Amino acid sequence: MVFVRTTPPRPVDVTAVFPELAPLARPAIRLHPRPGSPSVGDSSVGGPLLWPAEEPWPHCEGEHPDSGFRQSPAEVRLTRRRLARLHRDPDGPEFTPEEEAIRERDAARHAKRFDAGPPRPAECPVPLLPVAQLYLRDVPLLRPPGEADLLQVLWCPYDHEPDWKPATAVFWRSAASVVDVLATPPEPYEANYPGYVPEPCLLAPEAVTEYPNSLDLSPELRQAVADWSRWQAAGVDVDSSYAEDPAEFYDGNLADAPGWKVGGWPPWGRTDPYHRYCAVCDARMVPLLTIASFEWDGGERRGWAPYEDRDAAYAAGHRAGQSPAQPTKVEVGSTDNMQLYVCPASPEHPHTDLIQ
Repeated sequence: MVFVRTTPPRPVDVTAVFPELAPLARPAIRLHPRPGSPSVGDSSVGGPLLWPAEEPWPHCEGEHPDSGFRQSPAEVRLTRRRLARLHRDPDGPEFTPEEEAIRERDAARHAKRFDAGPPRPAECPVPLLPVAQLYLRDVPLLRPPGEADLLQVLWCPYDHEPDWKPATAVFWRSAASVVDVLATPPEPYEANYPGYVPEPCLLAPEAVTEYPNSLDLSPELRQAVADWSRWQAAGVDVDSSYAEDPAEFYDGNLADAPGWKVGGWPPWGRTDPYHRYCAVCDARMVPLLTIASFEWDGGERRGWAPYEDRDAAYAAGHRAGQSPAQPTKVEVGSTDNMQLYVCPASPEHPHTDLIQ
């Protein structure tokens, strides 16, 4: 089923107030992931990948600290479905027969592992988990190398030093070249954290235009955006509560869009802008994909909620773990964003990532 998500127009035409921003406009595609049952032929978050049966599944060979978390990806997803079911039907059974079977299977798996004393995760290559699959037909902003028309992103669901974030892997491929699809990819024995297990989601890609966060502006333009008199002179309808810090209004409502997206501008805030450079050719890298903990927040960024989600976004509250702003159930950092960057000279050069 095809679904649509539509970002409301921004409350102010920012280039009418600051014409200097016009040359800084960048295209982006908001992915709008929403829970569903994607197939290997769909663009998705957390869905199955169009992975060749003859190609080895990627594994992580790095160090994997023991977090004490003892759930497999299947058990994480089961817990989410069960909580959602009980939210819809509080008088329903504590566990359905299917849920009980999965629960018992995971308990037996853990008991067998620790009774027999098998190697710890740190001593084993860890199968990577699918994070996103994006077809060029759905996300034309992608710039794949050669004949490729498909981007696949995976990660290891463990924190990795020194930045304590999942290790990511990026693959470009031609969908037409995949004849036999890997039917049952391996999964990690357990995840470091449930927020590293994406919930399967279909996408409703939407093209938008973004402007840089105020931290990315030149000192002169940053000063102009922070000048309340410029806003007043333009006669735009901006709440006077922003008079002390109009840049806050700009960043929250007019600059970069929140949520999962391709391209656009980075969502700075946790740190000052931290430009990334290609390890091969030293070119300044550009944003490829933003992996977001939330599609919008409960404050002023709620204004980015699509028309179709407005009722849910402005509802009075939600059961823990059931927020419509977190359809993927992904959490990185302290509910931050992870940005993947690629080299503009060659997408085949190694990518990099950054928690922000």
